[in-house]
Amino acid sequence: MKRILVIEDEPGISGFLKEGLEEEGFQIDVAEDGTTGLQKFKNHSFDLILMDWMLPGMSGVEVTEQIRKVNADVPIIFLTAKDTVQDTILGLRSGANDYLKKPFSFSELLERIKVHFRNGSKDKKVITYGPLNLDPVQRTVTKEESVITLTQKEFDLLHFLMKNMNSVCTRKEILDKVWDIHFEYSSGVIDVYINALRKKFQLPKEYSFIETVWGIGYMIKEHETEQA
Repeated sequence: MKRILVIEDEPGISGFLKEGLEEEGFQIDVAEDGTTGLQKFKNHSFDLILMDWMLPGMSGVEVTEQIRKVNADVPIIFLTAKDTVQDTILGLRSGANDYLKKPFSFSELLERIKVHFRNGSKDKKVITYGPLNLDPVQRTVTKEESVITLTQKEFDLLHFLMKNMNSVCTRKEILDKVWDIHFEYSSGVIDVYINALRKKFQLPKEYSFIETVWGIGYMIKEHETEQA
């Protein structure tokens, strides 16, 4: 049985989520403020977290940042009325995997939860690109044996592009697979993360690292000497 932590200060919403998700076969724990939610996370093992943004004690962003210091893998879905691009970027950069605007459909939330659980089993093979080595199990990236520090979402984006080397990854595919967003949504957040990755990996000019395919998306091309 999958165990989900709901961190939500509105009793009506937390009660609705608890009842609905328990009917779907999940085990639900509820915390009514950020501090209590973080403590419950530290004391127990959870398979997924539903997180309100504006919480007493600690905000959802602050709780997420603390969680990511000790656990990079547990999926976190924000449930919030905040919906600007800036808010979305802030929430995702803090370590959240997904973002659902209030009021939301329970059926949509349920499908997103199922997607995160389906995606929980990741490829385990180390991927090499020139001087880069990406280890999906340890969630590390090294460049010439030096570890490059990435946020969770930067790692997920780079992993997706490297897994699909030599193929164009469309913006829609990136939103679907990296952010689990399956509806019409501004893809500007992708550009922010692509630029951040490019700055962190200063590769020699002969490497075509994260090429822009105008009007479509991005791709990483295999280096010619690697093809030989």
